[in-house]
Amino acid sequence: MVGAREIELASRLADVAGGVIRPFFRARFDHESKDDHSPVTEADRAAEAAIRAILDSECPSDAIIGEEYGEKPGTSGRTWVIDPIDGTISFMAGRPIFGTLIALLEDGWPVLGLIDQCINKERWIGATGLVTTLNGKAASTRACRELAQAALATSGPQYFSQHDGEHFMALAAQTAHKRMLFGGDCYNYGLLASGHIDLVVEAGLKLHDFAALVPVVEGAGGMMCDWNGDMLHAGSAGHVIALGDPARLEDVVEALACAH
Repeated sequence: MVGAREIELASRLADVAGGVIRPFFRARFDHESKDDHSPVTEADRAAEAAIRAILDSECPSDAIIGEEYGEKPGTSGRTWVIDPIDGTISFMAGRPIFGTLIALLEDGWPVLGLIDQCINKERWIGATGLVTTLNGKAASTRACRELAQAALATSGPQYFSQHDGEHFMALAAQTAHKRMLFGGDCYNYGLLASGHIDLVVEAGLKLHDFAALVPVVEGAGGMMCDWNGDMLHAGSAGHVIALGDPARLEDVVEALACAH
């Protein structure tokens, strides 16, 4: 079970990461392309290294999965999942809509999640059985009476394959598409948890991209699942739906299946 100790630790990890990241923001720093052509900066690597050092010291039996330094096995059945800068492209462009993601999984299921935007000083924390908070105050999603009223967000069309993009656009056509938002990465899920947008749909995410988001969204009254409506876990393929109003799930899944 997740308790005050785990929440305090996750917050401390985010504090340390933020302290590493802020001096690099809108400054000169080294970066390179990874094998998948996505960028990585020295800030990404330094922040993850700082987080791992604390976890290695305080939770030596827990596994760790991080975007930059891979997987460390554990024996406790618990796994910390880290994305030091989710939205590296936004970070490199000086846009404060990136975030540090920290999740705790128990037997492969997300039970604790944190989204931290260290420039705006916004931090969402969600945990199983608890109400999600934004900077210590309760966060709540908003109702959406019909799909045609839904404000939809995604990181960008370039992240969809042609096949997935066709399904996404079939959904987008049934939403309030003139209010569609591109860009934002994890920040979109924080905005959804706080009731500012209704729907986020993405494909090709990795565990470090979505694990922390699940407790945040669900603790605010929303839901997260894959494109079939199944719950997200460590083995999920990365086709992700986040809904502020769970009543719209059937509408969204049906719309995603409508591409020709």
